[in-house]
Amino acid sequence: MEFTDRLTRVEPSATLAISALATELENEGEDVVDLSVGEPDFPTPENVVEAGKDAMDAGHTGYTTSAGILDLREAIVDKLAADGLEHTTDEIIVTPGAKQALYEIVHALVGPDGQSPSDSETSSHAGDEVVLLDPAWVSYEAMVKMAGGDLTRVDLSPYDFQLEPALEDLAEAVSDETELLIVNSPSNPTGAVYSDDALEGVRDLAVEHDVTVISDEIYKEVTYGVEPTSLGTFDGMEDRTVTVNGFSKAYSMTGWRLGYFAGPEDLIDQAGKLHSHSVSSAVNFVQHAGIEALENTDDAVEEMVDAFEERRDLLVELLAEHDVDVAVPDGAFYMMLPVDEDDQAWCEGALEDAHVATVPGTAFGTPGYARISYAASEERLEEGVERLAEEGYL
Repeated sequence: MEFTDRLTRVEPSATLAISALATELENEGEDVVDLSVGEPDFPTPENVVEAGKDAMDAGHTGYTTSAGILDLREAIVDKLAADGLEHTTDEIIVTPGAKQALYEIVHALVGPDGQSPSDSETSSHAGDEVVLLDPAWVSYEAMVKMAGGDLTRVDLSPYDFQLEPALEDLAEAVSDETELLIVNSPSNPTGAVYSDDALEGVRDLAVEHDVTVISDEIYKEVTYGVEPTSLGTFDGMEDRTVTVNGFSKAYSMTGWRLGYFAGPEDLIDQAGKLHSHSVSSAVNFVQHAGIEALENTDDAVEEMVDAFEERRDLLVELLAEHDVDVAVPDGAFYMMLPVDEDDQAWCEGALEDAHVATVPGTAFGTPGYARISYAASEERLEEGVERLAEEGYL
């Protein structure tokens, strides 16, 4: 068989070796402290589960309109309005997870040979240029490559993963050739929440060079003492921002597969073609559970976020006892641990010797670090740090 260049140029995830080794150790009966998962360790709120069951009992098990049921899109409009974003139900597509939302947006805007679907002329780039802020979530790169685009990356690690001091570097990366910029705040894998000044800098560059920006806000509800601003609320960004969010992280609904994106109606029309010809629609009864999540789970979300904040503080304290300084995250449930330059080898060794699973920074475009998830109990966090220290990894 011959496979397309768009797939063969995508490398397997750098986390696969870690996952395979962790599974092998667990199958051998070893106790692995898994600090690699990007999944809340809390159950889905019971009222959301009941809403899903009730929807099935009521017969909501067939197809829905491709963009999603109207009641859910109306609830999303209200949620976005509370964040300062003005959208109509015609400017929203409900997807099976936020990852699918990102995939559809990228494929609607990015094409090979410097030619996006609406372009008639080819630029000097091998493919449409997409700018990423490193460390960047692993699937951004893969999605861009599968769409035929090329990447320009801006390293935030010299600035404690903050964007504001890196705006000059970003200005050097963004040009009239840039098709798309992806901004993820709060960030996976760093937990950084970008300041309003940083986002204003993004706005200035996007307007100057006529760049579309994806604002990935999947962790927006998981923050500690800060209020993240939605990029689309800044003057000039209303018609060039595509806002992505979902239910996996804030509502502990990873397996339900429910997300959405909101953007200009012409983008919705084009991305909707990919949506309707691939996944058709998000699951009917899951969409009904999503309404309940948006409208009636504030207390459960607050309780979960408070627990994450306590775990973050504990992890920072535990690492400080071993003279390890980290950039303290203001959101999400990750932090980047500085390790050896060969972070892949460090992570494999930590798993083999200490039986602690982490994710190498190279997976996110930033070698020399390991991502730790504190979506684990305080007892497991203490056990993980103790093991790493005992085996000489701290």
